[in-house]
Amino acid sequence: MEWLDRLNQAIGYIEKNLNNEIDYAQLARIACCSTFHFQRMFSYIANVPLSEYIRRRRMSAAAFELQNCDSKIIDLSLKYGYESPTAFNRAFQNVHGISPSAARAQGVSLKAYPRINFQITIKGDVEMNYRIEKKEAFRIVGVMEHLDMTVEESMKRVPQFWTETFQNGMFEVICKLSDQKPCGVLGVSTCMNGKDFDYYIACATDRKAPENTVEHVIPAATWAIFECVGPMPQAIQELQKRVVTEWLPTSGYEYADAPDIEVYPEGDTLSQNYKSEIWLPVVKKA
Repeated sequence: MEWLDRLNQAIGYIEKNLNNEIDYAQLARIACCSTFHFQRMFSYIANVPLSEYIRRRRMSAAAFELQNCDSKIIDLSLKYGYESPTAFNRAFQNVHGISPSAARAQGVSLKAYPRINFQITIKGDVEMNYRIEKKEAFRIVGVMEHLDMTVEESMKRVPQFWTETFQNGMFEVICKLSDQKPCGVLGVSTCMNGKDFDYYIACATDRKAPENTVEHVIPAATWAIFECVGPMPQAIQELQKRVVTEWLPTSGYEYADAPDIEVYPEGDTLSQNYKSEIWLPVVKKA
């Protein structure tokens, strides 16, 4: 399966560069998607964030060198991308539970994290309701947070951003703007290049942008739109994982160069019957 081959090629790139800088943009190019999509896809499939996987692999290699070579700790810290022996020592202890100097002793217990090899069994035992829809470009208005951090760090920040938007009254302002499809409040992720990550809480609208809001144009695209039923945020998080690991590999589509959108209509978001949507930008595989 071409999709799996690309993922395993990306893992190969990581392995070759454990003692060099690992370029997330290059990983994304190998996997034929954006850096944002690659990081999120990796964490869903591997059940570990990309940055944590790289750290574990580097510390596994470092532990092997400590026990089999006479390399100085300061040299190993530089070799595996740490600016100081202190930072290297902290990362090593987080993985192995002991200091690098203690790891040289015979009989100590160390942890090894082998290279991942993707061989996914697609389950597909629970139905997913979706439709494919083309839509012209449309404008959104709302509030935006620019995050220059990894996807996993950004995902921790996003819920805080929603809470702040409720607390400062902007959520009510945004809700009144919705006047076109997709109807409801939107969570829009617009990280397409590099590691920068823009997240909007907004509505699709033709109305004038109120004070303290920003606007953004979602490009024309083809969307795979998935129905989500259940309480937030658990239901939509689980569906996102299933879309990436079960639907996308066998769909004949791949990620397109456009934002990801979550659609939250009015209603009780904690209800077992609450309905929301995931809009995934797609393009047919060549």
